[in-house]
Amino acid sequence: MAVLKKKKRKSAVESVLYPALFGVLIIVMWQTGILHKLLKTDEYILPYPTRIISIIFENSDKIMTNVWASVEVAVCGLILGSLLGYIIAIIAAIFPIYGSGGLTIVSAFNAIPIVALAPVIINWTKDVSEQAEIRSMVAKIIVVTVVSMASMSVNAYRGLTELTPFSHDLMKTYAAGKITEFVKLRLPNSIPYIFTALRVSVPGSVISALVSEYFAEHIIGVGRQIRENILIAQYSTAWAYIITACIIGILMYAVLMIIESVLLRKRR
Repeated sequence: MAVLKKKKRKSAVESVLYPALFGVLIIVMWQTGILHKLLKTDEYILPYPTRIISIIFENSDKIMTNVWASVEVAVCGLILGSLLGYIIAIIAAIFPIYGSGGLTIVSAFNAIPIVALAPVIINWTKDVSEQAEIRSMVAKIIVVTVVSMASMSVNAYRGLTELTPFSHDLMKTYAAGKITEFVKLRLPNSIPYIFTALRVSVPGSVISALVSEYFAEHIIGVGRQIRENILIAQYSTAWAYIITACIIGILMYAVLMIIESVLLRKRR
């Protein structure tokens, strides 16, 4: 047992250490100009990390305003999409005859590129409000909702239906009703699958929020700032927002991992 724990601890350290060392290597190559020579570009197109960091600190107030706008869209769309996806999974589990067909239709949304989905939804929601800010917010949340819904519905359906035979037989032995079976057996069994879906949906929600901002009417959000600064050839500022977008995704994923480790600690 002690040897097994030591191996797991070593594996956990290596899974963090090696990517971190690789990231440090890339940053060193970037800062020293080696990366520019390899990519055959200059410091104007690919600014040095120190220059990007300085821009982030110099424009922290403006950047944070756009960050909160993007995070609000990503989180609201993620929550709404996950809830709708779970409801669809429940309906599919209760009515298995129609469930597979419904899940197939929902899963088909994953095949639609976000760059194609976002303009269509933005056009559909142009009459939602007279204010461009509200129209843009609704459209962006819908885009994130659609992206998040498919992953949750498929994984939650597996958690609700893929039960161990003895546990299902035990519930029948106790003459448990469908509601009791759902609350005591199916719902707890689906929790790990929910987090599996969220591992996909959280990065997807950030990406879809940023992409939808490219096409939105209201000029706000990290994604929109990346586009605007590239258009006016302010590549250093654009890179500052790109790095900020990466940080948003990493932090949201880290929060998810912390919540998962707390809730599933006993299960593990």
